[in-house]
This record gives sequence, C-alpha cells and structure tokens, in this order.
Amino acid sequence: MLEALRNAWKIPDLRKRIKYTALMLLLFRIGTFIPVPRMDPSAVRSIIERGALLGFFDIIAGGALSQFSVFAMSITPYINASIIVQLLTVVIPKWEELAKEGEAGRKVLAQYTRYGTVILGLIQATGLSIGFRSAMKPGFLSQIVVILSLAAGTAFLMWLGEQITDKGIGNGISLLIFAGIVSRIPTSVYQMYALIRIGAVNILLLAVVAILGIAVVVGVIAVQEAERRVPVQYAKRVVGRRVYGGQSTHIPIKINSAGVIPVIFSTSILMFPSTLAGFFPNNKFMTSVAEFLQPSGWLYAVLYGLLIVFFTYFYTAVTFNPVDVANNIKKYGGFIPGIRPGRPTADYITRIVNRITLVGALFLAVIALLPYFMTAVSGLNISFGGTALLIVVGVALETMKAIEAQMIMRHYQGFLK
Repeated sequence: MLEALRNAWKIPDLRKRIKYTALMLLLFRIGTFIPVPRMDPSAVRSIIERGALLGFFDIIAGGALSQFSVFAMSITPYINASIIVQLLTVVIPKWEELAKEGEAGRKVLAQYTRYGTVILGLIQATGLSIGFRSAMKPGFLSQIVVILSLAAGTAFLMWLGEQITDKGIGNGISLLIFAGIVSRIPTSVYQMYALIRIGAVNILLLAVVAILGIAVVVGVIAVQEAERRVPVQYAKRVVGRRVYGGQSTHIPIKINSAGVIPVIFSTSILMFPSTLAGFFPNNKFMTSVAEFLQPSGWLYAVLYGLLIVFFTYFYTAVTFNPVDVANNIKKYGGFIPGIRPGRPTADYITRIVNRITLVGALFLAVIALLPYFMTAVSGLNISFGGTALLIVVGVALETMKAIEAQMIMRHYQGFLK
C-alpha cells in the first residue's frame, strides 16, 4: 500500500489533484469555525443537546452546527435536492428523457439540482433561524443575516464540492461529508483517553469493542463491494461485412444498491419528533411523543429496523428498473442463458433484486442498530454510529478506486492486486 501511495505521488497530474483536494478540504474545515453573526454559540449548543436529529446533523457537518458557523447546514440541502431530482426523474417523463440523453441531459439535471439546493437551503435556513431564535439577537435584521449567511455557506460548499470533483480526486460532495465526520474522531479519542485516565472505562472492555468495530468495518467493506453477477450472452450480428457480438458478459447487481440513503431517511423520520420537542418544550404532545420514541427504547429499535428495510426496497425500486434492463438486453441482441428475452427476463431480474435487497436491507439494519446495542451492553458512549461508518467506508472505497483508475491509466500498480 505504501508503494502504491509513493507511485501515486510520482505522477504529476495525480499529485496536483491530491494537493488541490487537500487544499479544498482544509478550506472547508476553516469555514466551520467562522461563526454566523448575531448568534450566541453557547445557547445554540444547549438547543442541539435537546434535539436528537440536530445532533445527527452536527456529526454530518463536522461540528459546524454546534458552533453555528456559516457551514452549519453543511451540504445537506444539496443531498436532499439530489434525492428529490433523482426521484422526480422516474415520475416526470421529460426529466427521464434528459437522464437518458447522456452528458448533455445530466448537465441540465445538475443545474436543476443546483437551483433546488438554493431553494431548500433558504427554506432550511429559515427553519433554523426560527428554531434557534432564542439564541439570536432580537430583530428582523438578525433573522435576515442568519438566513443569508447559512444559505450562502451551503451554496459555497456546493461549489466547493463540484470543484473537487472536476479538479481533484473522487466525488467532492462525498468527500466534504467524509471530512466532516472524520474530523470528530480526534475529539472522541481524546474524550475516551480522558475517561481511561480517571478509571471510568474498563480497558479490556474497550479493547473488545475496538476489535468488534474493526470486524464491522471489514463486514461493511465486504457487503459494499459484494454484487450478484447475472450472466448475459450476446448473439452474433452481421452488419455489412463485419460481425458484431458473440461475447459473454454480466449485469452487476449490488447487494446494497441503496447505499446509506435508507438509514438517513429512517433516522430523520424517527428523530423529527424529538427535534420538534426541543424547539417547543412547553408542548405536552410533542414532549410525550419524543419520550415515547427515545433512541434507548425497544420501540425505537424495532421501528428503526423496519423503516430501514422499507426504504431500502423503496429506493432500490426507484433507482433500478428491471424492465428497462431487460429491454436494453433484448435491444442489443442479448439474453440470459435459460431465460426467454422480454418479460420473463424482467421477472427473473426482479426476483434476484428482491432477494439480494433483503440481504442488503437486513445488513443496513444490523449496522445501524449495532452502536445502540454496543452502548447498552458496554456502557460506553459510542458516538460514531452506523450511518457515519457506512458513509466513511463508502467514500474511502470510492476515492481509492478513483486513485486506482488514475494509476492504472498510467501503467502503475495500484492498491488492488
């Protein structure tokens, strides 16, 4: 691995991209310490401690929300806009045509995503300014300043992520989320070290939890990379004097094709009542619902797992269409051995997707619930949850593959052997 890193640094273009990515991530981290004017950070932190969902967003933002910096909303509005555009692509025929037009169509959809990011950013910034009004200096001007500062910070992060994608290494948006989550690790390690020094934590128990954590990371990597390969045979075609086709290939269907989206959806839904109760502490109904859905309760765990399974199937059904895959195979003269082209092929692929999606959904549910279980058994405060783990591992693998592709293109041996 060290040899591969040395080879990567020897390539001038790749070295330039790595430096540019590091510089942009450093700029992102500096921005997390620039406070929004006319806000009281200590009052903000007390509100965040009462809202579970806000704590989750603070992890994604790398602590920027608890400090209420200009990057407090992080890149969350862009993620929401991307998901909305992706879902509407299936519903709106014009957008579906754009998605199939190639690079030109994707540019138009990317522009729609940018517009949606700005709109959602303004809406979310308005909601935060209302929710944190007790930590804000009184006056309408203060609210306008806070809204514009937060929306401008999100727009800048969107631009920063796109610049990393174009001139750096890997997906810029994913790397910004990755940097935000990883930046919390040193603080967590120091807090754990402080507990060990005062004897509040059993070292043997901590070692067992660490070994289990490494095993979970290995399992996440294995499932993230696992795929079901459906064999496809293409018949020979004669076009003029040339013969095309006749080769064998496969359709790679990932076990966890939904990624971390189901976990984010499920977390947002279950933590929403607690967040509202934090904003309206005098509302008895909100408070009772929040107490009923405490993360430490068994009802929360059951609902969490069921919602993850549901959203995994839902998101997979939206993003993967077996009928289109079957039609494309038939269009280019291909077939799955033993399966007739057309409708039987679509049904066959649907059965495969449903079976492996169940494995992926159960895996996501186990990973998401494992930190709660480990906290209950060990008594340790494990802040690095399943969602953060999935994001970190997924982005690390994606970035490694991007570097690998650049090195192989220049005839260097990469990380994969």
